Amino acid sequence: MNTATNKPSSPSAVQSSSGASNVAVDQLQRAGQHFVAEPAKDIMAVLKDYVREKPDVAAMWCFGAGLLIGWKLRG
Repeated sequence: MNTATNKPSSPSAVQSSSGASNVAVDQLQRAGQHFVAEPAKDIMAVLKDYVREKPDVAAMWCFGAGLLIGWKLRG
């Protein structure tokens, strides 16, 4: 690596650094999809179980949320 310009000095160094950056980008994209999709699936599974166990409480939460949202949108 040329320290004066902070650029790789050989074509093989450029190729290996671009390969490493492609690998890093792929891993970051996979991690992003996992950490966004998996918690959402987990939360939905927990909510579905809760609604099956306590449908009356879930209905009251929905009613309260609808009432609050309607009130805020009206005013």
